Amino acid sequence: PGDPQAGEMGLAAVPGREPAFRRGLASAVQYARALGCHRIHLMAGRVPLGADRAAMANAMETTFTENLRYAADLLAQEDMIGLVEPINNRITDPRYYLNTPQQAAAILEKVGRPNLKLQLDIFHCQIMDGNLSRNLEMYLPLTGHIQIAQVPGRHEPDSPGELNFPYIFNLLESLGYSGYVGCEYAPKGDTLEGLGWLRSYWESRGLQHGGTSKTAE
Repeated sequence: PGDPQAGEMGLAAVPGREPAFRRGLASAVQYARALGCHRIHLMAGRVPLGADRAAMANAMETTFTENLRYAADLLAQEDMIGLVEPINNRITDPRYYLNTPQQAAAILEKVGRPNLKLQLDIFHCQIMDGNLSRNLEMYLPLTGHIQIAQVPGRHEPDSPGELNFPYIFNLLESLGYSGYVGCEYAPKGDTLEGLGWLRSYWESRGLQHGGTSKTAE
């Protein structure tokens, strides 16, 4: 993430911070290796304070592309996958560089490394573009990880909001997604109590708590 106290939120697309990005990546790989984690979020970072986004676009894309190629080559040696996540700039972070799946997909195509994938956060995608069914169908082949939160409160999936998560989960299953779904939300209260939505979802699918089949048991 760079130096949060200095206002940084990732470094991969920030011109002039390439050495710090590489040091941070090396450290992340050490942690990932120790934890047995095979995916690392390569945070793009923010448009520098006081700079114009449009004026910085080419320099940041070039920096991002070069850093992603470097990261992909390093991660390939570890059998790891690098992830890039679009973060909405309407509510969450107005200065974040990478904002939409469309932008991320174009950069991933330009970089051209098979071990770089999209980290698709449905919360951010809904805020920036909506059209979730079509976007999931389009970008799932590029996706290495999915995150969820209700919109607009960013709480549990069954909290009041815009999104129908049972439908979204069924869609992911029908599209053949077999990866993790990360709960990237802020619980409204107690964390375990807030996971009641998951237990209810399992029961609606005829599963025991833990996602195991009652028939199998």
